[in-house]
Amino acid sequence: MLDAVVELLEAGEPLARLSIERIARTAGVGKATIYRRWSDKEALFVDVLRAVEPSDPVVSGTAGLDDLRLMLEWVRTRGLAHRSSVFLHNVVAQMKSHPRLWAEYQRTVIAPRRAAMLEAVRRAVDAGELRDDLDTELMNDLFLGPVLMRTLHHPEAPLPDDLVDRLMHALLQGLAPKAQVAAGGPVTGPV
Repeated sequence: MLDAVVELLEAGEPLARLSIERIARTAGVGKATIYRRWSDKEALFVDVLRAVEPSDPVVSGTAGLDDLRLMLEWVRTRGLAHRSSVFLHNVVAQMKSHPRLWAEYQRTVIAPRRAAMLEAVRRAVDAGELRDDLDTELMNDLFLGPVLMRTLHHPEAPLPDDLVDRLMHALLQGLAPKAQVAAGGPVTGPV
């Protein structure tokens, strides 16, 4: 049944035009078979998106920066796959116009990934790898933001193999000019 939905979406069918009847016909099952497993079309679509998503990266759960690096690299490579998949790009774009579906995807797919990254940042703070005087959510956003920007919002930006390493190096070294940091000067610029 999931394959039937993917087949229809790959053929260019918009989410809004897909009906349970059409999905059942394509899958060669009755509508009741679909409704026994999914309460509605949106629940089925969330499972389709989960099925086509790559597996989350396997992290130690005990490391900080190493786990964070693995997760950021996963986001980068997922971004490369997303760019090359018209199917994924179109489905995600269409899904955003279905608030209930988008909210469910956010709750079941995006939020757990964000929580896992935030835990890695907290482990890095606990291990003394990151500052303990900054908001961990802000630090998480500083690591993840540039990768998401390039993968989702700036699709023509390069996603080179060394992107995550360069990003982590820049953030860990800080963005202030070296002379300013060495002199003990302010690291805040004009507002």
